[in-house]
Amino acid sequence: MASVLVVEDDQFVRSALIRQLTEASYTVRSVGTALEALREVAHFRFDVVVLDLGLPDLDGSEALKMLRGLTDVPVIIATARDDEAEIVRLLHAGADDYLVKPFSVEHLTARMAAVLRRARAVSGEPAPPTELRVGGLAIDPLRRQAELDGVPLDLTRREFDLLAFLAGRPGVVVPRRELLAEVWQQAYGDDQTIDVHLSWLRRKLGETAARPRYLHTLRGVGVKLEPPREQQP
Repeated sequence: MASVLVVEDDQFVRSALIRQLTEASYTVRSVGTALEALREVAHFRFDVVVLDLGLPDLDGSEALKMLRGLTDVPVIIATARDDEAEIVRLLHAGADDYLVKPFSVEHLTARMAAVLRRARAVSGEPAPPTELRVGGLAIDPLRRQAELDGVPLDLTRREFDLLAFLAGRPGVVVPRRELLAEVWQQAYGDDQTIDVHLSWLRRKLGETAARPRYLHTLRGVGVKLEPPREQQP
């Protein structure tokens, strides 16, 4: 799942973008000011930033310059300004693309996908697989569908996000702090939240904490997802 930082001070617009981008299988964090955005990119890795220009503490064009001093993450400008000279200036200043408000989430996600393809082509990073497979698990992040041994799994949104995130890192122990940041979009939280969702997910995978098959918890470290031993090469 690609991670996106939404920098937007309008709470209504921000909430709508968070909901719609999450439904489109993006991992979303959001802030309402330029300074918060700078703190976020300093502490978390994002695949793309959607940056509003009309921020309360700093104009978005200045925020763009400061972002470029910290990271080369692709930045899509979201603006109500349609002045061509301004748009050209922002592109020269380091923006990767722009959208003039109002825009649909379909338009935004199409632009995001194009920006991500260009970024991966430049870095030589392979495109993400359309389907994740771990043993008998098959997960389609785009369609938000998962199957176990050919049988569809009825997962909640958070259960799917957790499973897909772990499936993208098979055999890797993911720290709980990273799960909170990437799946729950929380810098801090209660480990019980993760434990409850893992318990629900295990039940649907036909396993228990005492007898795990796919989901393995390393006490005090994190969680990993790997194929059952009988399915490992």
